[in-house]
Amino acid sequence: MTTSHTAPAVIRRYFELAGQPDHDDYFALFADDAVVEDESTEYRGIEAIRRWRREVPLVTYEITDVEDTPAGTIVTATITGDFPGSPFAGLRYRFSDYDDSSIRVLRIAP
Repeated sequence: MTTSHTAPAVIRRYFELAGQPDHDDYFALFADDAVVEDESTEYRGIEAIRRWRREVPLVTYEITDVEDTPAGTIVTATITGDFPGSPFAGLRYRFSDYDDSSIRVLRIAP
């Protein structure tokens, strides 16, 4: 995984941990009431995010772009793993609500 130094620290940490088997450090990145949307399904709260993570395969990330916008930070990546269509280029991770220590809203979509 390559992470751009232009991404905020909490987002860099997300990509450092996201490609590893789940552990508490990964879930600690999220606020208690965080929302993750992936494949048009919304997961609200830490327990729902834990269930989502159990359903998705581990992937590796190659960060191809980081863009700060008024609506948040968009990280574009190529993901590679054990899933149909791998590798998949151009997946966007939209971090629209976060601070230095936690992520509140993450939407994942092309």
